[in-house]
Amino acid sequence: MTGNTHSSKLRAAIRTTIALAACLALCGCASMQRISREFSYRYFAPAPPGDLWSPKIRAWQARENAHLAAALGDASPAPVSGPGRGAAAAPSAELRQRYAEKRSSSRARHRPGSERATARNIARWVQDQATEYYIPDGAVDHWATLEETLARGGDDCDGLELLTYHLLRDLGFGKDRVFRAIVHRPSDGQHHMVTLWFEDLLDPWVLDPTGAMTEGMPRMSEVPSWVPLKVFGLKRDFTVTRASRDV
Repeated sequence: MTGNTHSSKLRAAIRTTIALAACLALCGCASMQRISREFSYRYFAPAPPGDLWSPKIRAWQARENAHLAAALGDASPAPVSGPGRGAAAAPSAELRQRYAEKRSSSRARHRPGSERATARNIARWVQDQATEYYIPDGAVDHWATLEETLARGGDDCDGLELLTYHLLRDLGFGKDRVFRAIVHRPSDGQHHMVTLWFEDLLDPWVLDPTGAMTEGMPRMSEVPSWVPLKVFGLKRDFTVTRASRDV
């Protein structure tokens, strides 16, 4: 009786050991190894055929590049922007003057290695201007050019974001590092325009022109309630896709 009991216990122990080994082989051990999955984004996927945002992006790019060329002395007219403006605001030179002064002072202060401090300063300055120069669009969302924003003396997030974008580019932030971005808040369907600075290509800094999404200059991973949809510049257009990586 004692021998049979001992044999039964031994067989049970062996079965338990085998089962535990199989479990560890298949699942890992929570007490020994922490396995987590961090979700991230692929920011530079080609825009797919039929992308709903691409026609609007291309139309803005054409007008923006034409206005920039005209400012450099090319007299070719910019494409017609079309309807969709809000109630016309009285033209004001104040924003244009402030922008020129900020551009000049930023150039004077900026030094190699001070990119983060410079970007934070610009983000804060643009949000300050938004408290005075935010002008909502009408029923149709019109994407202003920088020249239209300055000539009108303000705009909504689409136009005010260009203050950030062009100030950074003017200071030497690379065209492959600074992009305009369309972001979306799934909780209420809100869309917004921000600047993304890709000091880190996997987790860019967010510079919000109005503070509707965030204040300061957090990384995109620090604002999980918003989802990036598109990134684009003066010529390029990318679609953001979701990716996952093991950590």
